[in-house]
Amino acid sequence: MPFDAQDNVFLLAGPVKMHPRVLRAMSVPAVAHRDPAFVEVNRRIKEGMQAVFQTQAPVVTLAGSGTAGMDAAALSLLRKGEKAVALDNGKFGNRFCTLASTYGDATVIKAPWGQPVDLAEVERAVASAKPKAVFLTHNESSVGFTNPLEKIAKIAHDHGALVVADCITSVGGMDVPVDRWGVDVAIVGSQKCLGMPSGLVFVAVNERAQAAMHKENGYYLNLLRYVKKAAENDTPFTPAIPLHLAAAEALDIIKTEGLQSRIAKVRAQAEATRAAFEAMGLELFVPPGYRSDTVTAVKVPAGVDDSKMRKALKEKHNVVIAGGQDDVKGKIFRLGHMGTVSFEELAGGILAIEKVLAEQGANVKRGAGMEAFAAKMP
Repeated sequence: MPFDAQDNVFLLAGPVKMHPRVLRAMSVPAVAHRDPAFVEVNRRIKEGMQAVFQTQAPVVTLAGSGTAGMDAAALSLLRKGEKAVALDNGKFGNRFCTLASTYGDATVIKAPWGQPVDLAEVERAVASAKPKAVFLTHNESSVGFTNPLEKIAKIAHDHGALVVADCITSVGGMDVPVDRWGVDVAIVGSQKCLGMPSGLVFVAVNERAQAAMHKENGYYLNLLRYVKKAAENDTPFTPAIPLHLAAAEALDIIKTEGLQSRIAKVRAQAEATRAAFEAMGLELFVPPGYRSDTVTAVKVPAGVDDSKMRKALKEKHNVVIAGGQDDVKGKIFRLGHMGTVSFEELAGGILAIEKVLAEQGANVKRGAGMEAFAAKMP
């Protein structure tokens, strides 16, 4: 069947499908971004994001991808010669290492993609380097892996370092109590768990982090500029107005649903998805205890071509999933279960995957995946 962008099972690890209310929010005439009515929109976003981050710290909004928020954090905090420690065990952790090394002097701690770093090694590195900040990706959507952010934050704070976390695919879908865990700078992208369009990034910046930032560093991406204007429910530069309108609507949806209710739904969907693939006889990429609740990564079975499998899913069944990237390209496929995706959509996607894999010669247990998935549905 021809692919229908209006009617498909969209299971990427971001961007995600959007609620019709969010789409409609962008279909309005142009508005003035300094108008009191738009200032009120910014207030709703700021307070809504504080609730999602579970923080009392200012939350600022930048136009750009999640990477813009990561760049802004590293640029605002570091100068050449200032020490940092950065964790690299996935594509986006690797990106944070690059940024920390670009602006400062970073000690990089590596582990194979999808595997945990050695926390004892982290502690030794932090104790030795005495860094200004520790940079890490909380939830590696590249491989469906979650780093133990709370434990790493404690190590950093025990040695006087700031904690800067890319929470781009965890906040809004997983429980990330930023203040309680002691995350000084937390970053989330609009197009992931929050169910918003791509193009915005939200950054929570506590007072400790603000005090350590350089007001002379950069210009457009200097976070101190945004913190100052956020106090007035404003932005230092012209914002992406339609995206702000969509963000406010999406946050209203989360508030009505309840943050903890959404987190519980995402966790249940993750458990059902993992159970389905394991029942089929497939192998998950990440070891137990570190598996993401928002993205599941599955090893491509022997004899199956990942790109052909995903093409058949899209063309025959209108199901869209993600493949692996860089080091794991062709080795894994990934399903996102975050935002507004339903159990029924996930079930349809998993059923189609089972069928296509069987057609392409994989040794899968037909029907076992759906039985396991249904058993986990609330």
